Amino acid sequence: MLKLSGISKFYGHFCALDKLSMNIDEGALYGFIGPNGAGKTTAIKIMTGIMYPDEGEVTIDGMCLEDEPEIYKSMIGYVPDSFGMYSNIKVREYMQFFAACCGKDGMEADKTADRLLEYVELDNRRDYYVEALSRGMKQKLALARALINDPRILIMDEPTSGLDPRTRFEFKQILGELSDNGKTILISSHMLNDISELCTDIGIIDQGSIVMSGRLQEVMRLVTSENPIIISMAGKITQAIRFLKEDDSVKSMTIKGSDIMINFFGNKKEEAELLKRMIEAGLPVRSFSREKGSLESIFMQLTGHGEEHVTSSYDATESHN
Repeated sequence: MLKLSGISKFYGHFCALDKLSMNIDEGALYGFIGPNGAGKTTAIKIMTGIMYPDEGEVTIDGMCLEDEPEIYKSMIGYVPDSFGMYSNIKVREYMQFFAACCGKDGMEADKTADRLLEYVELDNRRDYYVEALSRGMKQKLALARALINDPRILIMDEPTSGLDPRTRFEFKQILGELSDNGKTILISSHMLNDISELCTDIGIIDQGSIVMSGRLQEVMRLVTSENPIIISMAGKITQAIRFLKEDDSVKSMTIKGSDIMINFFGNKKEEAELLKRMIEAGLPVRSFSREKGSLESIFMQLTGHGEEHVTSSYDATESHN
């Protein structure tokens, strides 16, 4: 649906985006993450048509931004990370104004404003001045504004940043409903828990390029399959260590209390065979499982901070009886 092909953008001699390519499928709830300075904001400005790339092409269903800018932009709803709202205006007037900007007037503008304010649960604040709203309410109003033209794609930059827990929960519920109703949504955020809870797809950007993308479940499954196996013992720790050291697929291990953590290079069948051999050898295994991956660990590994990942390999330095 939304496709970026070989996008490059320069600020003087600085390359903000380096042949960035990404594809957001129709109906996806796409999490777009990366460290500060990775190029997220520049990419979003190009996706929304606020900025044009120096190289490459941006399209929605094959329609190029540069060839049909007005039609392209009409299919995008954008919620920026800063509000940029008129403070000396009432909430309903604010929505009516932007409805008029989208070609709606009179009764149609009024109905659109009222319907969307009710949708984001601000109908009881329609006569409040915008400046009197809380941060969470302003964010809901920004979302309502972005939905006025019923966009095919909703792009949101840090939508839940700075919100209190209740408002964040309500906001995520609204996004989930929009996604369930077929809206394609891209969320750029540092709130990795929100991304992992909400999103169906993910793209991680670093130094202006995508370093990983795909269905979130598949990415998490891939990372989990590379994580250490944690073996919890009910005794005979020393014997278990000796046993594991003799297995060529065990590359390193560490011991924490009654748990042995091993980096095991083998498939699921080979994992099962290892467990079977340990039991047949009379070793009292209490539990045997792969450590689950997390979005945070993926992010740290792929953006140059792999040393902070909790599953980094290291050699055993102590043993226990």
